[in-house]
Amino acid sequence: MWNLSAPYWEFIVRAAMVYLFVMVVLRFTGKRQIGELTPFDFVLLLLLSNGVQNAMNGGDNTITAGLIITVTLVGLNTIIAWLVFRNKEIEKIVEGRPEVLVHNGYLYSDVLKHNKITHHELNDALRQNDCSCLDEVRLAVLETNGQISVIKKNEM
Repeated sequence: MWNLSAPYWEFIVRAAMVYLFVMVVLRFTGKRQIGELTPFDFVLLLLLSNGVQNAMNGGDNTITAGLIITVTLVGLNTIIAWLVFRNKEIEKIVEGRPEVLVHNGYLYSDVLKHNKITHHELNDALRQNDCSCLDEVRLAVLETNGQISVIKKNEM
């Protein structure tokens, strides 16, 4: 229950490597995927966590290994959050930048396509902000958290 099958540092290295790899993969899937989980995205994350489990613990299911991995993951997350807070370049890499989807009624289709946002999803965000058409939109922005912010033309 407590005796490790490998040196403690191996669990730290494994957890760090998996954490960084998964973070990079999720970052490249796009902001929408992380900000607004569909049922399919949720299932993917559950399967992903199960899939990388053995890569982190190397088959060692002891409590000690689990505690080492947990402390490593929380520690890495804390360090990265601190770095993002302190450095704008790291923030840009980790979180990305907001992207304009609609400006003064003009739709940037290339930005929608790049971020894998369907017209249905954009229209849903517009309806939630009481906009029935693009002509009513001064600005629609895909935020770094995956949400779409909408400012109506008559709000400024």
